Amino acid sequence: MDPVFLFDLASKKTDWLSTRQAVLSRNVANANTPGFRAQDIEPFSATLDKTALSLATTTQGHLSVQADQARAARPTPNNGKDGWGVHHSGNSVNIEEELLKAGEVSRQFGVATAITKSFHKLVLSSARAPA
Repeated sequence: MDPVFLFDLASKKTDWLSTRQAVLSRNVANANTPGFRAQDIEPFSATLDKTALSLATTTQGHLSVQADQARAARPTPNNGKDGWGVHHSGNSVNIEEELLKAGEVSRQFGVATAITKSFHKLVLSSARAPA
């Protein structure tokens, strides 16, 4: 059986979230800079799409899903293509939009850490010697 790299995946997700938070912070810091364009980074799902993952089945009862079927079921993000507008100074930063994105980053970080804690507890409980 191949090893599970959940901790590595969670680490990559938190690194991605940190990078996104830095980009959003830079957008807010430049909210009054004439001509500054708001930026965002590539969605984490796009990073996963570039990673070669396959589902493993160890028994006949497991469902088999092909990668293209799983990709088709995944929603595609909007990526801010319908931005909230550009100000007369040429600046495209909208504080409310950036704060909404920052809240989303915070929620995703909380979910990622909760999953990591749960997986860690599972690994610890399975490693304990029977009494």
